[in-house]
Amino acid sequence: MTEAERSLAAGHGITALGHEVYEIDTRMAGHEGITAGYLIRAERPCLVETGTAPSAPVVQAALTQLGVGPADLATVVVTHIHLDHAGGVGDIAAMYPAAEIVVHEKGARHLADPSRLMNSARQVYGRALERLFGELAPTPAERIRTVEERGSIDLGGGRRLDSHYSPGHAKHHVGLIDSVSGDLYVGDAAGVFIRETGDLRPATPPPDFDLALALGSLRTFAALAPQRLLFSHFGPVEAVQQTLERSAEELNVWVEQTRLAHGTGLDLDHAVAMVEEQTRHRYAALAAGEDPEIAARFERISGAAANVAGIVHWLGRSGSASG
Repeated sequence: MTEAERSLAAGHGITALGHEVYEIDTRMAGHEGITAGYLIRAERPCLVETGTAPSAPVVQAALTQLGVGPADLATVVVTHIHLDHAGGVGDIAAMYPAAEIVVHEKGARHLADPSRLMNSARQVYGRALERLFGELAPTPAERIRTVEERGSIDLGGGRRLDSHYSPGHAKHHVGLIDSVSGDLYVGDAAGVFIRETGDLRPATPPPDFDLALALGSLRTFAALAPQRLLFSHFGPVEAVQQTLERSAEELNVWVEQTRLAHGTGLDLDHAVAMVEEQTRHRYAALAAGEDPEIAARFERISGAAANVAGIVHWLGRSGSASG
């Protein structure tokens, strides 16, 4: 990308990351810096994460700006099927009819028939669902390819994107590593990153959160020895080992604080308030005097209520509530 192209792309929420990788701000619910998609502009172009359904036109505009037309996109792959990552899959599949859709086998049926997933989301989000995520359109089953413990996506020219099963956040989650750039697309398995402050917070929503699996996935990521971590929330991080260690630390802190709050017999709302108070000092974004918009963004993408609810659900399911 030339300097002129880079300048023009910046106005479209596109950031060039090197190795023909481009970060695309999907502008979830109209906000900047919430969820990123990534284009690997290889011989066989690949989009990692679509964002929400209302984000599909935003992503399409970015791909057009990057020279990827309706017949050019070869693959769309999502790290998992939560609506902030995969809500736009059906719309993007319709816009790019030659693209194969790749997802973990445990998420495939929900892309082909989203009715159950959308009904569950309506119960959680109510009237806010349309504003936040829109409606996941079905993807023709014949266009979906599934991966299991391992998988490989051909990017052309000898370049691959290899998938590695990484549950703990979601049972249908995969991490993806680029054979050329060494970039590891971590989805939500390593938490959420606020680049303005360098904060890292876990993402532990119900119903799938599992501490042992989540920590195991972080070890899987470390063993891959990536050059860089690409967060869906939000952006690239080069301090790989330090960040993965911090991710594990944050998981353990939130589980321990939630276990303590839950063990006192507090209801969920009071447990959330207690955990928020006990963890606040860990995050520069929540410090007094910090930009309130950054703090609000932090809460949008890693809400304390969802995190605590997911951990409480796991504690009850695993019998770990008392330690």
